Amino acid sequence: MARLMGLDVGSRTVGIAVSDELGWTAQGVEIIRINEDEGRFGIERVKELVEKYDVVGFVLGLPKNMNNTLGPRAEASQRYGELLVETFGLPIDFCDERLTTVEAERMLVEQADTSRKKRKQVIDKLAASLILQNYLDGKGKLLAQL
Repeated sequence: MARLMGLDVGSRTVGIAVSDELGWTAQGVEIIRINEDEGRFGIERVKELVEKYDVVGFVLGLPKNMNNTLGPRAEASQRYGELLVETFGLPIDFCDERLTTVEAERMLVEQADTSRKKRKQVIDKLAASLILQNYLDGKGKLLAQL
């Protein structure tokens, strides 16, 4: 069965998560290093993961401002989504990710008292998992394809 891929897009990294085959749970997969300024977006690695997990669609975090407007980071996420559509021809959807990274950081501190350095290494992957899990829990429109 096919899965959805969740992405937490930053300027230097993209956290990746995938759903289980039934579309109930999200699991963090990895963090891909990118560099927006140099035009490196990690698409080759995303392609490998799309094939490995039989992905049928993407859910991208949309980091809206607290007043519900779109700032530069949200616009960058939308551009990354456009790149995914152009590259893979698969559908995308966006999930409001306000405070997701804050929630991920809080979880890491509370659950494992993880050091700051280790938190930095896993936070984007956990944020991608939270974005995708929130989307799955909200029964987003791409779930009809699973």
